[in-house]
Amino acid sequence: MDNNCATFDATAEKELSADLKASLFTQQTQHQYQTRMTQAIQLVSQHINTSDRAFTGTRPEALATLFAEVDLDQPLRQWQSAYTELSRLYLDDAVHFHHRHYLAHLNCPITLPSLAAETIASALNTAVETWDQSAGATLIEQKLVDWSCDKIGWSADADGVFTSGGSQSNLMAMLLARYRACQRHWQWDPHQQGLPPQANRLRIYTSELSHFSIQKAASMLGLGFDAVVAIPSDRFQRMDMTALSQALQQARQQGLVPMAVVATAGTTDFGSIDPLPAIATLCARHSVWMHVDAAYGGGLLISPKFRHKLSGIELADSVTVDYHKAFFQPVACSGFLVREAATLSSLTYHAEYLNPLRQHQAGIPDLINKSLQTTRRFDALKLWLSLRILGADTLGRGFDQLQHLAKQVYWLLLSQPEIEVVHQPQISTLVFRYLPSADASDEHIDTLNRAIRSRLSNQGDALIAATRYRGHQYLKFTLLNPATEIKAIHQVVQRICRYGQELHNASAETEFA
Repeated sequence: MDNNCATFDATAEKELSADLKASLFTQQTQHQYQTRMTQAIQLVSQHINTSDRAFTGTRPEALATLFAEVDLDQPLRQWQSAYTELSRLYLDDAVHFHHRHYLAHLNCPITLPSLAAETIASALNTAVETWDQSAGATLIEQKLVDWSCDKIGWSADADGVFTSGGSQSNLMAMLLARYRACQRHWQWDPHQQGLPPQANRLRIYTSELSHFSIQKAASMLGLGFDAVVAIPSDRFQRMDMTALSQALQQARQQGLVPMAVVATAGTTDFGSIDPLPAIATLCARHSVWMHVDAAYGGGLLISPKFRHKLSGIELADSVTVDYHKAFFQPVACSGFLVREAATLSSLTYHAEYLNPLRQHQAGIPDLINKSLQTTRRFDALKLWLSLRILGADTLGRGFDQLQHLAKQVYWLLLSQPEIEVVHQPQISTLVFRYLPSADASDEHIDTLNRAIRSRLSNQGDALIAATRYRGHQYLKFTLLNPATEIKAIHQVVQRICRYGQELHNASAETEFA
């Protein structure tokens, strides 16, 4: 009995091993690799060619019902069956960032070279944390970091690393700022000793319109949300310099320690760019770390026409750039850059089994020495191939086209008597709302605009964003597709006005659907 069981187990194990080996990417499975990748490409192409909406309008509960039927412990075994299921669960209702009516968040269409790079990097599964896992990939990332620093206007002393996105980059900036503040004011090493007793005196100053990742970073660093001081914005949605100057002076008088000022180059809602030169002057006067969150506006670094909008960014201590926004790269592809490479040493920890100190001393470029992450994908290859095939000027002109389109949309919105526009576009976002009548209450207007956005999505007409501004509900266009034409956005504006009128009329008899 035992012998039979042993024989059965060995046979089953051998069959399982053979199935797994046949499914691994190896030299022996290249024919199957090409066949399956071709099928995957055909699946995506078929889906794109047969779908003409940015979103189907499906509801979470509808998709949840389909997922309830899936038993992950029971494989389908067949590629075609798995692809069919994937279409039903994902592709059929996928959000299309490349679609002309996708106007919601900071998501962009992506370049074909970057797609090719994804295929190459994924197949080899390169991990870039250490030289012995990546070789040339390490140098590709470093070359792109150096290139980015040069575009900012820094010297050869600058450095950086690729990250998962703007939130991680901003966290790293606040980590370095906290380290420097603790050392300068209290001769304290927070990485070795933890937070100093005076840590509750540290403060971060940023615009009221800045990204929420600054608050999250303060919390994760043990400082708390209260450590972030929101500075009011001016009529152009930029950080108010008088208010910032007063806040920094008051901090000293109250015994607080300004740790960092975070300037935003491209706020999420308005695309506004804080006055970088003026902020740099205040930071220098008060010996405060200056970080520029250019996750959105970083595309201006390669803009042939509008690079001047980032004047003063070269004065920052650190900068965030999201290549997966304005550089038209797939997520994730982001960078954290510092003016002085030496500041990154506070992120370093040498592990004997991975990045021993002797390797660093021997000049081995282990990227983990300046990264929060250990295992990291070779995301830099996407930007590399895009630059080598298309060129920075081509990508930059694409970002310029978005700013030209935003101006066209601005004038279009102004021409609609039912639309109130908050601001002139500074990059490629516009905040506005539908106004049904002069005597409509604020509550009614807020409810109406929420309903308009929902109907656009539910009908599959378009995806647009929403935000709160000065306590009220507004709609938002985010333009990151340089292939979109003004007539496509005109169609969306017409639907907004039509739905607004219909919902307003219906509200006299019943609540909005």
